[in-house]
Amino acid sequence: MLKIKNCILAVIFLSASFATAQQEEAKQERKPGHINNNKFRQLYQEFATPNMFRTASGAPGPSYYQQQADYKMDLVLDDENQKLYGEETITYTNNSPDVLEYLWVQLDQNVRAQDSDTYLIESDRTSFADQPGSFVKKHFEDKFDGGFKIEAVKDSKGNPLAHTVNKTMMRIDIPKPLKQGESIDFSIKWWYNLNNHLVDRARSGYEHFEKDGNNLYIIAQFFPRMCVYSDVEGWQNNQFYGRGEFALPFGNYEVNITAPADHIMDGTGVLTNRKDLFTKEEYARWEKAQKSYDEPVVIVTQEEAEQKEKSFSKKTKTWKFEAEMVRDFAFSSSRKFIYDAMAVDINGRKVMAVSMYPKEGNPLWEKYSTKAVASTLESYSKYTFDYPYHKAISVHSKNQGMEYPMICWNYGRPDEDGSYSDRVKFGMISVIIHEVGHNFFPMIVNSDERQWTWMDEGLNTFMQYLAEQDFQKKHLPELDAYPSRRGPAKNIVRYMGGDQDFLSPIMTNSENIYQFGSNAYAKPATGLNILRETIMGPELFDHAFMTYAQRWKFKHPTPEDFFRTMEDASAMDLDWFWRGWFFTTDYVDMGVKDVKKLYVSSKPNQQMKEYIAARNMSESDLPSLVYLVEEGSEDYKNSVANNSDSENFKTLNEYIMDNFSAAERSELKNPKYFYEITFEKPGGLPMPLIAQFTYKDGSTETVKYPAMVWRKNDAEVVKVVASEKEITNIIVDPKEETADIDTSNNTWPKKETKSEFNQFKEGVKKK
Repeated sequence: MLKIKNCILAVIFLSASFATAQQEEAKQERKPGHINNNKFRQLYQEFATPNMFRTASGAPGPSYYQQQADYKMDLVLDDENQKLYGEETITYTNNSPDVLEYLWVQLDQNVRAQDSDTYLIESDRTSFADQPGSFVKKHFEDKFDGGFKIEAVKDSKGNPLAHTVNKTMMRIDIPKPLKQGESIDFSIKWWYNLNNHLVDRARSGYEHFEKDGNNLYIIAQFFPRMCVYSDVEGWQNNQFYGRGEFALPFGNYEVNITAPADHIMDGTGVLTNRKDLFTKEEYARWEKAQKSYDEPVVIVTQEEAEQKEKSFSKKTKTWKFEAEMVRDFAFSSSRKFIYDAMAVDINGRKVMAVSMYPKEGNPLWEKYSTKAVASTLESYSKYTFDYPYHKAISVHSKNQGMEYPMICWNYGRPDEDGSYSDRVKFGMISVIIHEVGHNFFPMIVNSDERQWTWMDEGLNTFMQYLAEQDFQKKHLPELDAYPSRRGPAKNIVRYMGGDQDFLSPIMTNSENIYQFGSNAYAKPATGLNILRETIMGPELFDHAFMTYAQRWKFKHPTPEDFFRTMEDASAMDLDWFWRGWFFTTDYVDMGVKDVKKLYVSSKPNQQMKEYIAARNMSESDLPSLVYLVEEGSEDYKNSVANNSDSENFKTLNEYIMDNFSAAERSELKNPKYFYEITFEKPGGLPMPLIAQFTYKDGSTETVKYPAMVWRKNDAEVVKVVASEKEITNIIVDPKEETADIDTSNNTWPKKETKSEFNQFKEGVKKK
């Protein structure tokens, strides 16, 4: 084994000599020191320090707590004047270790008060042209007065409580500090003018139908609601400007809603007096629906709804709802509603999927809505946890897409003749999947939407993508694939490669985000899809994602809790991914920079000659070595080109015969081609390097190098490939899995791209 020892000694000798040369060069020109900007460094500076409330593993700590807010409400819906009146009693329990001197309550309807800052914080400019009605509304009309009119705030004995309203927040000064484990009862009496949500594009309000004179109400953010108090923020009392959604504590609700007697209504919680409100026929159909797991049962028909549209009853009925462990309450009411439902089996437990829609939604809604609700509950339960509530409702509302516990508003209106395009159909199905899915994120996994929009919208959009594929398989088998708008990596490329002046990191407060939909919905969803399909693999990802969902259901997670859990449950260090994808606006761009075809030679190549000359050595001082020379070089011409293949490999084969056993030789491949491939990464964001090699015989092979291949050189990496077959083509990211924004450098040999002008000329010639 002398030759092996000689080779080892030679490698040690050459390495030591090279290191000495580097040290000598360093003495001549010393560079200044630098900080650690490695893309693979840990996220210690970005993450909050683990503590007794939230552990380093991403799980709730032994001292984790959350507050509870219970509500009893009596509401009156004034359909004639479009007003909502309410009296509520709140029982607030302090489970924190802190003593609270005052309480903060959210007044979200004040976003439409006449003194709202929402109208003042946005930049304005004139339009070069505008419709007369829009122009008058902007410049001549007074702003709609939709803010809360607070009539009284009282303690449990009826005594007034001092309170201060600051825009969309109200501070209540309690008589004595509230200690850990103590509760306080207080009441608020209020009313406000309901807004036409088609006019001001609000999340709630009413739609007026000119043809029949009716209103369709979708009512949410309608009552003063407790703010969250947590170990992370203290009071989350950031003002509501209209975009950043809601941070809310869990609690129990008892809600009585008085509305016109000819209205159909549903909302959050169990409807406890359904039998008193439905006709005998309607109630019998409801009973039938609870046993129908395949098709929806229509409980209030279109014909019956059209009859109610004409009635305008002056009488009233009171609908009674009770809900446990929910973070909010919402309801919808109209005499226009068609009402259907079906049962869904969630691991042996019955859940009702429900839809409410006017005739203007048909025939689209009766065909797809309730089935989309049912399919969504099944899909999300498969990837997270069993849906815990007894129902989920989809309400048809023009131009809407908004979510609340057990109920959501969804768009998708056919033309007046009942026709609809694929765009309308798939838009409706997708928004129903998305909004019903919000029951999981953030209605149950209760993140802080006011601060981190992506934690509910991004995670939910990712789950929507998976649920859309499930829906297609169940209900649209004629399609090859569901036309998902968000999720696949290639769909985010245009955004990722956009103008950096108008991009913000995902980890940006809701109010400060550029390109809201792409930033808070599409980019995080796409990132999770890349994690699942390309970086982690479905098995590892699904386990970790389910672990996060189950750890934090009915709790308040932070971004760190999500990031840490995903790593804790998968044994994968993903700090490089979180930093690049979530904390920066870096983009992916990888490609093939250079390919050198090499040949084996027993004669020293030019690099070795220069090396030994610089050290006053001769070729006789070297042990037996194998040299690789580049095709076309002088070394190649002198030592390889004039030899046959058998002679070319003679020295190497002799070495193998002398130093390897027969068993070892049988396991060796017999490479005839050697390539030194330089991959480049002009983009700042690391990603796995996926390379597809095509051989001369037409066969292909794909190699995935982990993202850590970039850890020591963020610009380029060199890989040597020994192959039995000649490589004719290399493609980086052949299936567009990494959101690479520039594929012009992804192919070797480089593809010739024609200018837009030349493409235009060719198109003209073809015509």
